[in-house]
Amino acid sequence: MNGLELAKGYFGEFGKPMLESEFADILPFLAAGFVGSGSEHYGYDDEISRDHDFEPGFCIFLPGEDVIDRRRAFQLERAYAGLPKEYGGVRRQLLAPVGGNRNGVIRTGEFYQKAVGSENGELTLMQWLRIPDHALEEAVNGEVFFDNYGEFSGIRKALSHMPEDIRKKRLAGNLLIMAQSGQYNFTRCLKHGEPEAAQLACVEFVKAAMKTWFLLCGRYMPYYKWAFRALRELPGAEALSEKLSYLLSGDNREEKTAEKKAAAIEEVSSEVIAQLKEKGLTTASGDDLEQHAYSVNEKIADGAVRNMNILIAVGD
Repeated sequence: MNGLELAKGYFGEFGKPMLESEFADILPFLAAGFVGSGSEHYGYDDEISRDHDFEPGFCIFLPGEDVIDRRRAFQLERAYAGLPKEYGGVRRQLLAPVGGNRNGVIRTGEFYQKAVGSENGELTLMQWLRIPDHALEEAVNGEVFFDNYGEFSGIRKALSHMPEDIRKKRLAGNLLIMAQSGQYNFTRCLKHGEPEAAQLACVEFVKAAMKTWFLLCGRYMPYYKWAFRALRELPGAEALSEKLSYLLSGDNREEKTAEKKAAAIEEVSSEVIAQLKEKGLTTASGDDLEQHAYSVNEKIADGAVRNMNILIAVGD
């Protein structure tokens, strides 16, 4: 039983009956689910994941104090704390989890403020440009069990897809990094006799290529620990992930390995260009990713976003 299954079972057996019997008056204003940071919210957790922050639990989301006051919220917190201490052979934690509260009673505004820096999910232009993909993914992952009030799900829906101009800006920046690190700097570093620098170029290429494929698929890339696993779940990414995995291994001092890596870089680049053309995101020709990067950037409708530095939305 993984974390999400544990949460759903625990909620169904104990949480839902508690809410219906003790909090019928505020039930129309509540939402419940299992969302946030941690592998369990992606369904990626395993036995190793249970060494920290793993317990039977779920989130109860409630609106602001103008709808549910502090007294009733405190009673809800106390009722949640009083739920059974063990479920499915897993005990609830006695101490607060690392990184703050993940389960229990949480104000909707507080959840989204922590996740994306906005209580109502409305982001400024610069926030959209700079906020990491994994933060956005943590705001919309997992599962909502019910949402009677609709506030939590409404914000979640609004955050599920970034504005198209922002997506194109991120695409353009990552395409340029792919061009610089993979198509240009990898072989150049080898010619300089710097295999370590060549490997760093591979790493930069792989990171940018992964971000690019997620963007092409309209998905947020999760935290790096789960990025490859999530990549393999995307359409057409199985062979791509194998090539990217190969680029992260092998000794660049070996001529055959270096040649194979250079070939893999070009193969990945060609696959990305094919997708850009298929989706009408580029009008450039040829196999130079830099040209396609600027072509994508030119398709940005908002002049202010289009004229910003092409790398502004790339992040770490």
